[in-house]
Amino acid sequence: MPKVSVKVKWGKELFPGVEVNTEDLPIVFKAQIFALTGVQPERQKVVCKGVTLRDDTWGNFALSNLELPEGLVNLGNTCYMNATVQCLKTVPELRNALLDYDQRGGTAGHLTSALSDTVQALEEGGAGRCAAAAAKLLHALHEAAPHLAERGAGGQLAQQDASECWTEIVRALRVRLTLPEPESKAFIEKYFGGTLDVELVCSEAQEPPTRSTETFLQLSCFISQDKMSEQITKMSETLGRDAVYTKTSKISRLPAYLTVQFVRFYYKEKESINAKILKDVKFPLDLDVYELCTPDLQERLTPMRNKFKAVLTHRGRSSSSGHYVAWVKRDKTWLRCDDDTVSPVTEEEVLKLSGGGDWHCAYLLLYGPRILELPEEDEPMVTEVIEDATGAPPTAQA
Repeated sequence: MPKVSVKVKWGKELFPGVEVNTEDLPIVFKAQIFALTGVQPERQKVVCKGVTLRDDTWGNFALSNLELPEGLVNLGNTCYMNATVQCLKTVPELRNALLDYDQRGGTAGHLTSALSDTVQALEEGGAGRCAAAAAKLLHALHEAAPHLAERGAGGQLAQQDASECWTEIVRALRVRLTLPEPESKAFIEKYFGGTLDVELVCSEAQEPPTRSTETFLQLSCFISQDKMSEQITKMSETLGRDAVYTKTSKISRLPAYLTVQFVRFYYKEKESINAKILKDVKFPLDLDVYELCTPDLQERLTPMRNKFKAVLTHRGRSSSSGHYVAWVKRDKTWLRCDDDTVSPVTEEEVLKLSGGGDWHCAYLLLYGPRILELPEEDEPMVTEVIEDATGAPPTAQA
């Protein structure tokens, strides 16, 4: 493809949509840059991915059009649903399972079937088909969770909480998606489910600690307090009354895809609204949860990290208003999925989603595994020679 649309950054200025014809000599492109910036071609240093552009040949200065995925049209305050779908779609195992889903009935089946159709439409493209699939998904979502179909005073659909939408969709998937034999674990439990070892120690009496296990599909990050170690009140058999206990939770099973929710909304009785905590909360692109795991799991973990996959953000002051957007990573490129508008963004723009103001704040984070690839011992290097069917000279691939 000789014609490529690129962004040109010069100092603090950004010039999007600059069309480059790679069949022309690079000096023509430099003339375009001169028209934009006023910098003479001989004084320009044009760099892309560490390669400097020459005047007479493109050489290793490789340019290609970024193929953007399809978006989902907003059907009236449905950004919460669109953002949820775009984030969940980044999980390859889930995407493949939905593409292969055997259509069946039941309320949960309707929702899973509609999600399968939506993912299929997003994969194959076409604004009309994606809009029709989104409408079917919205209907199935309302059927499964009628409270998400509430309308405002003017009759329009009310804004809903993306976390509730996420929970409803995962609940349906938990019922309908299965793994091939001989695996007995359900699909959602395998890829999204984790286990906590919980210990309760009484702070007011000498009694043996009690231990139990709890399962989770997402971890809640309470901005104002640490819920992995907290104070609770419960009945003490030793004292015969309520007493304060310290509850400590450690991860004993880590899911392949870890969902983290920033609990940003709380109910303000005076105003009768779900208010938002705007506090700036930094999040890493590489998440190390080693310190949150049980000693046994720590021993079994190899030195590994989790790799950042997707962010669902909210902009606004309450969960019943504002706007939701999905920020997803596709290969090495970050994309902003704002309903039916999909555009590339930088890593720096993603890191600015930590909150602290009225800009988009991270609300749901989805981390995926970083695969540790180990070379096989004594594996010889194989070189394959492929000859082009057109009679062009052969090329070697290692």
